[in-house]
Amino acid sequence: MSTDTPGIDPLQALRAPRDPACDVFLTGPVFLDIVFTGLDSAPVRGTESWARGMGSSPGGVANMATALARLGLRTSLAAAFGDDHYGEYCWDALEQGEGIDLSMSHTVPGWHSPVTVSMAYEGERTMVSHGHEAPAPTGTAAPTGSPASAGAAAPAPAFPHCPPRARAAIASLAPGRSEPWVAAAARNGAMVFADVGWDETGRWDLDALPDLAHCEAFLPNAEEAMRYTRTDCPRAAAHALAERVPLAVVTLGAEGAYAVDGRTGVAAAVPAIEVEALDPTGAGDVFVAGFVTGTLADWPLADRLAFAGLTAALSVQEFGGSLSAPGWAEVAAWWQLIRTCTSQDPAALERYAFLDDLLPTTARAWPLRRAVPTIGFRQ
Repeated sequence: MSTDTPGIDPLQALRAPRDPACDVFLTGPVFLDIVFTGLDSAPVRGTESWARGMGSSPGGVANMATALARLGLRTSLAAAFGDDHYGEYCWDALEQGEGIDLSMSHTVPGWHSPVTVSMAYEGERTMVSHGHEAPAPTGTAAPTGSPASAGAAAPAPAFPHCPPRARAAIASLAPGRSEPWVAAAARNGAMVFADVGWDETGRWDLDALPDLAHCEAFLPNAEEAMRYTRTDCPRAAAHALAERVPLAVVTLGAEGAYAVDGRTGVAAAVPAIEVEALDPTGAGDVFVAGFVTGTLADWPLADRLAFAGLTAALSVQEFGGSLSAPGWAEVAAWWQLIRTCTSQDPAALERYAFLDDLLPTTARAWPLRRAVPTIGFRQ
């Protein structure tokens, strides 16, 4: 990401002296993502496939943390990092490169970083991952530092029972699992946003998601939403979910997204932006980050959906999950470009008119030069 991104703080008008220092807290595993793109088809058994593009970047929860930070939110991440070169690279990329607060993260000596290899083709992706669960942190070593300086025992972070005060927290729900930090974050005043993974049990029971009771917003995809609500329509599923959470957002893939505010009954639908996708890795995480940004900034529901969809669309045009996340420079450049395209429907452009009040009057030309997604070159 270029360092001359416009310094936009989407929450500037709302900040007060006694507000929490952290805008968003999240926790989870950080992977090293190795992404191959430009494959003409899926790899065939017994053959060798060559990709026209390849990149590497921090992945896993780092995708969402980076997306939040690039949108101007003060982001705190609690995660385990290996003390190998992969872990060192991921730590430096997040802390030094993106300005993410890693004071609640820790380094695990002798533990190698989880790795995911992702292959993108035909607008989809296939992933192979490897990793071991990080051992529980032990000892009371010196304050947390980067993997390069970490010594013997890793410091014990305060999570999961005592997350920092934050405006928002992001959780990933799983059937039959309750994370103590989620309830603690909600008690401390954080709005909890949650997505969910595929239910391997096949039960699809909302009551099996105990932390849903602490959530401000729930953001499943269409298939997950319909299965959990026993409906055959994503919009009907969103309305059913809005009876359980204040905000229900159902992502519809190429058809955009649909959301219902359970408190007011207001619903909004926004179509997806058509783009040429290079790599869809992390697009869902970027969507959540965009929606969290708009919610914390108190935008109208339709504007939040539109912004989330836009940021996700911009992300799939670049390599990797975290390094593809757009910042305000990318949003501004896209908005400047799209308004000069004579083929654009004026009514469709009106959907994004709210950007005029957020973006600088001048923006760099599109496309922008982006960060190189690789482990790094020696100077």
